Amino acid sequence: MAAMVAAEGSVGRVVLPGDVLLLPGHPEDDGERLRLGTAAAPRGRLLCGPGLRRCAAGLLVTKCGLLRHRPAGGGGAAAAGGGAYWVDSQQKRYVPVKGDHVIGIVTAKAGDVFKLDVGGSEQASLSYLAFEGATKRNRPNVQVGDLIYGQFLVANKDMEPEMVCIDSSGRSSGMGIIGQDGFLFKVSLGLIRKLLAPKCEIIQELSQLYPFELVLGMNGRIWVKAKTVQQTLIIVNILEACEYMTAEQRKQALAKLSGN
Repeated sequence: MAAMVAAEGSVGRVVLPGDVLLLPGHPEDDGERLRLGTAAAPRGRLLCGPGLRRCAAGLLVTKCGLLRHRPAGGGGAAAAGGGAYWVDSQQKRYVPVKGDHVIGIVTAKAGDVFKLDVGGSEQASLSYLAFEGATKRNRPNVQVGDLIYGQFLVANKDMEPEMVCIDSSGRSSGMGIIGQDGFLFKVSLGLIRKLLAPKCEIIQELSQLYPFELVLGMNGRIWVKAKTVQQTLIIVNILEACEYMTAEQRKQALAKLSGN
């Protein structure tokens, strides 16, 4: 049964879909949705992040997870008002977001457009001109089954997702076709966010074990390639298991592997 609870009293606790989080009066509320980042929310304004939706009584929870809060200005208590609320969950289904870098799998060619499986509810489109240096005469050699690392140019509920493999300057910036070798696997979106964090300890520790190439997609897909198949599989197993391991357990496992 859905519950109605105070938002500030639920921070750090598990919330369920259908729960309503009651908010104190916020005259500056404007219903703006938050895309989580490093910048702090303006003081006094309350932002609604992933897993939450505005309703007449306050905030409606749309997915299960831990309620998080970031105070306005980066400091102060949750009850002080303002800042941002969101639900931190271990979801595996990806919802495309404009600007996200993802790994897609080419499923079909339709005229001048490639169709890609990005793990969402529908496929994304990718124009052959959305590659660095691509022209009508110089088309990229993209085949069905290829892995593409790119970013979303268009992503909303009313339009088909559209990907590109160039930045605003027309440069690839590391995007494009991923090599044929390597291993592709899927993890939770929460682990992807952890691995993409600056100075991620997991990545730093793995880099001391073996040299390897790594591509991380915000859609929960990881591509990895090491010198040998055995080393590649070891890194894959560690990345899959680190979500359920403590830092100490991970260090012990890496120490055993480095000893071998």
